Amino acid sequence: MFVRLVYESFRRQKRRKLLAGAAITLGVTVATAMIAVATDIGDKINRELRTIGANLLVTPEEDTLDVEIGGVDLKPPSDGAFLNEADLPKIKGTFWHNNITGFAPMLPVQVAVERDGHIENLTLLGTYFAKKVSFGKEEFTTGVRSTHPWWKVSGAWPEDSSHDVLLGERLAARLSMKAGDEVTLAGRQLHVSGILSSGGSEDDQVVAPIALAQEILGKPGAVRRVYVSALTKPEDAFARRDPKSMSGAVYDRWYCSPYPQSIAFQLQEAIPHSHAEQIRQVAQNEGAVLTRIEGLIFFVTLAALFASALAVSAAMATAIFERRAEVGLMKALGAGKLAVASVFFAEATLLALLGGLVGFATGGMLAHQIGRSIFSSEITIPAVLLPVILAIAVVVTFAGSAAAIRKAVGMDPVFALRGEL
Repeated sequence: MFVRLVYESFRRQKRRKLLAGAAITLGVTVATAMIAVATDIGDKINRELRTIGANLLVTPEEDTLDVEIGGVDLKPPSDGAFLNEADLPKIKGTFWHNNITGFAPMLPVQVAVERDGHIENLTLLGTYFAKKVSFGKEEFTTGVRSTHPWWKVSGAWPEDSSHDVLLGERLAARLSMKAGDEVTLAGRQLHVSGILSSGGSEDDQVVAPIALAQEILGKPGAVRRVYVSALTKPEDAFARRDPKSMSGAVYDRWYCSPYPQSIAFQLQEAIPHSHAEQIRQVAQNEGAVLTRIEGLIFFVTLAALFASALAVSAAMATAIFERRAEVGLMKALGAGKLAVASVFFAEATLLALLGGLVGFATGGMLAHQIGRSIFSSEITIPAVLLPVILAIAVVVTFAGSAAAIRKAVGMDPVFALRGEL
């Protein structure tokens, strides 16, 4: 009899049940898509944010401050300590090596250029452009073309094995030079392959392969600093703790989390006599963006589920109003409050499961579309999300139906049979 009551309810009130089911489906669709995006969004947004450049800086442990005025490095060539270029591939040997998307060593050298019979001192900045590096059996390409994506070159990028150079656009304007010209620096005639526009001090500098800078400086393998681009998670109070104060499982948890601080700590372990730190403005901005996007997703999901619960409440209230005579007859025949409530809750559960399944499938397609259109990649939906979504659908449906079912349970059979409330 119980099953027949539920079946007849769906058969006789198809439109009401369809409206309630549609409300559940829409809410669950949005919830599924948002939860799927939220669980898979961290790495994708981090990769998008990596286009703003490196977020970690490695310098010699004994290093002193760089002294630059107008883009010219005023520090004597012998001043300051250096990192060893041969140690840089070890960056790919750290625990979070897969999170390292690129690194670029820098070696500024003071050189002189002759201009209209006058000698002008300026900085030649040695670096990697797109250098092939290997660590063990792994080969990868790294350099400023990945860590400094905002650098724009008019002309051609130099080869890392060549003696070609880039002139900063302001320097090129002062020297009245263009791509294809020859420039004499430190007694060497160099080919200008392109003009660099960076929006920074590099626009007043010469940018060259690091091997050329090392040759001019007379220090093979010398590196002054290394910019590292890594996928990280936003820092929290735990991330900011001093690893020296940790021990055991707490230290392991910190070490095995992709915080900027823990990756910087591992870079110090990999590169001897180095000091690594996050470029705080970049890292904090990334964390703020992620937090705000996750907050937006949370509120959109809540709003969709709340609207779904309101729609279910309206549909169930109308359905119960139309069935008040049926409720009165059940109670007149001796049905208790639990028996009456169980019929409506069974209907609500069935609606929730059907709407949840359809919403999960539709939300999965919506999540895939979001991934392709925004991140140009697929968003994976774990199978464990299905029972979570079904549970959410049941809770939302019960929340929307509770008031109407409570009213039905409290109906007086006399007034219900007479068509009164």
